[in-house]
Amino acid sequence: MQQRTTGNELGDWAIEAEGLVKIFGDKRAVDGVNLNVKAGTIYGVLGPNGAGKTTTIRMLGTLLRPDGGSAKIFGHDVVKESHIVRQLIGLTGQYASVDESLSANENLMIFSRLLGLGRTEAKRKTAELLEEFGLTEAAKRPIKGFSGGMRRRLDLAASLIAQPPLIFLDEPTTGLDPRTRAQMWNTIRQLVKTGSTVLLTTQYLDEADQLADRVAVIDQGHVVAEGTVDDLKASVGTASLQLRIQEPTRIEHARQIVEQILRTDSSVSAEAGKITAPMANANIAADLLIAFRSAGIDLAEMSVQKPTLDEVFLTITGQGASGNTSHTSQESKAVEELQV
Repeated sequence: MQQRTTGNELGDWAIEAEGLVKIFGDKRAVDGVNLNVKAGTIYGVLGPNGAGKTTTIRMLGTLLRPDGGSAKIFGHDVVKESHIVRQLIGLTGQYASVDESLSANENLMIFSRLLGLGRTEAKRKTAELLEEFGLTEAAKRPIKGFSGGMRRRLDLAASLIAQPPLIFLDEPTTGLDPRTRAQMWNTIRQLVKTGSTVLLTTQYLDEADQLADRVAVIDQGHVVAEGTVDDLKASVGTASLQLRIQEPTRIEHARQIVEQILRTDSSVSAEAGKITAPMANANIAADLLIAFRSAGIDLAEMSVQKPTLDEVFLTITGQGASGNTSHTSQESKAVEELQV
């Protein structure tokens, strides 16, 4: 197998972006975005539709020229050294960029030859990627008969032909079923284990929760929050204690114990017989168990729920993971002009 140049060999920082700006007409699609991504990590970028995620990716990937600010990929400027940057990155979009009339094998062979691989090396690389992404059995079938998950895996395989140290994944699991999404997650984790850095944009909050070492939330072209997933969860509030007792007739006594130990108000769901209270310190759970045992109250269940990324997202952006995409056509035109 050909030796892959890893991010760690190129430097500590895969991405250093400062004050990135992109304007379409009278709209600032990206307005002063700062991103710093360490080599060898998975970095998640969250935001509603139209927030500026894809535009940011396209500037970092040299497909759009920034109107302001600067960005470096492993120390190389995306504008002044774009030819070097393009050798260091792989870019996979939301929709497969393959020829549907050709087979998976033919697509990967064409991409390999276009990237300068000789015929023998292209064959070897194609076979290796088909095996790695579980597409060997379907290698000779036309792409038009592939499922969405198979097409997405092929698109990702194509982006890895040159074994780039930095991979941009722009909503790679959009529209996939849960099983195929889980397979893609495993593939993404494996990319990092073999030396790549991944910048992942997604609207799926559980995806960022499962994969990302750090997360940036972009809203209306700005980075409005950044940190580890746990940091962001902690920023929107405390955890929540939820418990249910064996004897519903003693629920009032149980509630009093909860409020005494946690020193806070609680609520009781009469229908479910469940007590809920904010819990700033999860270590107090042991004190609660001791108090219930002393009072002769048996628990049916008890759990401590941390704030979810959904709550973080709604608190920070004030909306769900959907929004307007009015600048999309202008952005596509700008990409086409840059590529001419």
